[in-house]
Amino acid sequence: MAAGMVHHIEIWVPDLGRAVKSWGWLLEALGYAAFQDWPDGRSWRLGETYVVVEQSPALTSDRHERLRPGLNHLAFHAGGRERVDELVEEAAAYGWTLMFPDRHPYAGGDAHYAAYLENEDGFEVELVATT
Repeated sequence: MAAGMVHHIEIWVPDLGRAVKSWGWLLEALGYAAFQDWPDGRSWRLGETYVVVEQSPALTSDRHERLRPGLNHLAFHAGGRERVDELVEEAAAYGWTLMFPDRHPYAGGDAHYAAYLENEDGFEVELVATT
């Protein structure tokens, strides 16, 4: 594997069931496959990279604050513009809310077609359309 490639991303969540619903739907819609499953967590894998959601007893808060130091958001290549639009249409059923609806799909600028979604726990993802 090439040095510098992401091995995995681990996201601590306050409610595993809610996280599996939102993150599981999104990751599978983006081509990830279920990878690991244990009482306090799940993971999904795409190629050599996997994403983990885990409900840890060591959490110090019940909500992610993307505006504090730390992770602001994860951005994913999502396919073409039609695919981004499809994901936005489906997202609410899985606990995601469209951010910046007045500027969608150009909230990132006139040349950047993307959707910004936030889930019930405060995590943000950016779904970027490929050209």
